[in-house]
Amino acid sequence: MHGETNEEHKPDPEILEQPAEAVLDEPVIEEQVVEEQLTEPAPAAPSGYDDVSALFERLAATEPGSAAHAVARDALINRCIPLADHIARKFSGRGEPFDDLSQVARVGLVHAVDRFDLSRGSNFLSFAVPTIMGEVRRYFRDNTWAMRVPRRVKETHLRIGAAVDQLSQRLGRSPTAKEIAAELDVDPDEVTQAVIAGNAYQPTSIDAASVGRDSDASLLDTLGEEESQFDRVEEYIAVRPLLAGLPERERRILTMRFFESMTQTQIANQLGISQMHVSRILAKTLARLRDLSERD
Repeated sequence: MHGETNEEHKPDPEILEQPAEAVLDEPVIEEQVVEEQLTEPAPAAPSGYDDVSALFERLAATEPGSAAHAVARDALINRCIPLADHIARKFSGRGEPFDDLSQVARVGLVHAVDRFDLSRGSNFLSFAVPTIMGEVRRYFRDNTWAMRVPRRVKETHLRIGAAVDQLSQRLGRSPTAKEIAAELDVDPDEVTQAVIAGNAYQPTSIDAASVGRDSDASLLDTLGEEESQFDRVEEYIAVRPLLAGLPERERRILTMRFFESMTQTQIANQLGISQMHVSRILAKTLARLRDLSERD
């Protein structure tokens, strides 16, 4: 059977990139059916998807790795895209763009198609619905905001990255907060709020193992001591030219703490000073940067 995902058989990018509107004419299952899939092990396939079993049989009859297998697989995925988009729609209105949710749901659909075993005699929808919903829920768990942030601030936060890239190329240096605000046609205070709010965004689960480390320590395990000035750091990323004016040791400690993700204790051990001394230097340096940025 084709329970294993074949490296050569990645879905056609067009499957994941085509807009949801392109498949709205296809039949979708009713919302009640989605809920039933979560409570009943193998309900009857709803009207409109009766042909899915035949598509799986056609896929099973092909040789894994062959062109025929890839064609049959893509046809099956395309056939069930309305199901993925329907589930994505159930999660809309929670602050995440529908297009993003649709992409995630379609990835879940691909996983469901690759893992489904027709020989077990179960209904594909009873397997696909929880698989897709699990993928979307995982997205919300790992890619959502840790606190309530106004939509306007979220949108500004998402625009800042592109604005910084464009301004950096145009100016030949990192832009100031005021220049970013002018580029986005917003108030400078809004840029500051959006940058600080970025600390409430969780692109990676805090319980996930840290990438690039030898141990299995989670991100939560690597966090250092609490610092009252921490959520100001990203604000200063917009004024990086100011960092050049700092003494070497202050600039090094700031870089180690906020750009190399080292704890105060790790910094202290590496520099041969006390953790309390590191804490004082950080507080003094951040206050100095704040004063310099306000004069700009």
